[in-house]
Parts: sequence; C-alpha cells; structure tokens
Amino acid sequence: MKYRTLGNSGLKVSAVGLGCMGMSAYYGGRDRDESIRTLNRALDLGVNFLDTSDAYGVGANEELVGSVLKGRRDDAVLATKFGIRAVGPNSTSATATIDSSAQYAVQACDASLARLGVEVIDLYYLHRRNPDVPIEDTVGAMAGLVAAGKVRHLGLSEVSAATLRAAHAVHPITALQTEYSLWERGVEAEILPTARELGVSLVAYSPVGRGFLSGAITSIDDLEEGDYRRNDPRFVGANLAANLALVEQVQTLAEKIGVTGVQLALAWLLSRGDDVVPIPGTKRVKYLEENSAAVDLTLTPEQLASLEAALPADSVAGDRYSEAALRRVNT
Repeated sequence: MKYRTLGNSGLKVSAVGLGCMGMSAYYGGRDRDESIRTLNRALDLGVNFLDTSDAYGVGANEELVGSVLKGRRDDAVLATKFGIRAVGPNSTSATATIDSSAQYAVQACDASLARLGVEVIDLYYLHRRNPDVPIEDTVGAMAGLVAAGKVRHLGLSEVSAATLRAAHAVHPITALQTEYSLWERGVEAEILPTARELGVSLVAYSPVGRGFLSGAITSIDDLEEGDYRRNDPRFVGANLAANLALVEQVQTLAEKIGVTGVQLALAWLLSRGDDVVPIPGTKRVKYLEENSAAVDLTLTPEQLASLEAALPADSVAGDRYSEAALRRVNT
C-alpha cells in the first residue's frame, strides 16, 4: 500500500481508503460476516483509512467498524461524522434533520465514541451543515473536542469554499470530504483550489460514480430493491442511457490498458494530486482488493488525455442528487 498525509496533520492514510457506508445502509442487502471479512482484509492490506458516520444505519455502521477495531485499533486511521440526525436506517441528508449546533457536536461525539468502542477519533467531520448555525460556533465546539482529547483532527463534508475558509480560521481543518470523480467534478472550480490554498486535503467519496463507472450497472434492474440509486437522477430514464454511452468509452479504454473501469477511475483521482484521497465504498472482499490495487496504476499523460476525451467534465447527464438533497450540499 502507498500512503498520503492528510493536510498538515501528520496523519498517514492509505492512498485508497475504505468507505464503510454500504455495509449498513443505502445500497441494498447486508451481510455482516462478509463486511467484517472486508474490514479485516482492508487492514491486512494496509488500507488503514476507514470512513464511517453516525448516520449510516443509525449508528449500526459505527458499531460494526468498532467490533473489528477491538484489538486492531492501532492499524486504523478512523474517521466518522456527525450532523445528520437520522430518523431511520436509510435516512439520507435529504430526509433527516441537519443539526450542526455546538451542543449536538459534543453529544454526538460522545455517542460515537461509545459505539466505536474507542477513546479517540482520529478525524471527526461535520457531515452536513445547517446554514442557520454559524460555522464558527460548530467548529468552536469541535475544537473543544480536540482540547478534551476526544478527537485528534477536524474535517468538514460538503461545504462551500467560503464555509471552509471561515471554519479554518477558527481551527485548522485537516480534510474536506466531498464527492469527486470523473463522474462529478464540480469541486474543481472553487472548492478544491480553496482547500489547496489552505493546506486541506480532499477526501473523495463516491470516487467511481456510485458504482456506475464499474460498468456493472446497465439497467435499473441491476440494483437491488431498497438501493437508493434506483431514484438517483443519473441512474434513471434518458439520463441512464446517455451515461451508459459515456461509461462504455471508459470501459473500452480500461480494457486497452488492461485494468478495470474502477481501477482506471481511481487512478485518475490519484493523479489529481497527493492531497486527494479516494474512499471507495464496498462491502465485499473481492471489490476491496480490486480497489486497493489501483495504487499501483500510474497513468501516462496520453492515457489521461484519452480518459478526459472519453468522459469530459460536465458531460454526465442529470444532477448528482435529488433536488432536496442538493439543497444540503456545498453549504
């Protein structure tokens, strides 16, 4: 495994991390035993950057990750989040209450520590921001958690460049987590440049387009009942047909290079800079191994140019979230 340093924190994380969300929420069925095997295999491979949240399965995902960390705490850099007060196991940021109050930051952190069974969280994110709460108040409370020894470093998720700048003035922000991939490049205009100016790493979630860039999804019927992507604007109707044509070109290039579409998408992200760390989510060992192998793939300038031509920025059809969820990102 190869490693990257998050911001100015000194945290050494695997160049490809592991998003744990799908083990407990949103992406169809669950298999606890396979999830536990996947988490242990990740640590065995040196994939030490584990990403969870108190919103995933209403705390169930933190409990799952915590069960694996017993006896292996030193093998992991543990990141979790607060701010989405989930009302059910599949609550999303569009349906749940967003609470970024100072009081809730403290309450949520204590609850996460208990579920995870750890004494300190390495990276603690604000998952979503309520714009009615000054970011200075939220980050001030999070800084208090650092002072109390409950949290080592702070992060934000899906905030605007202006919010990131204001937050960083209160306490150093180590990482900004947001959606970033060949599939979604909106951060490149303003958010990523601001993060770089401030020395904040970008942790890229959904780095393979919520699985679309794998080439495995050709119809809505390929998604299990209960998979929230069945209502994702990019996975339905005319948008699906247009996006399948784009992915086919990516798959053709991947076959030419001799890798999978997933590995190609992750290698592209890794090429964007050492301050970008993708956290592909999976709940199966075979996909974890496929993802982690992407660290060994270095794309040539010619291959990068071909990829850009196959899937240009802003070429994907449809919004990345529903209208309701979009109101709660880049806040």
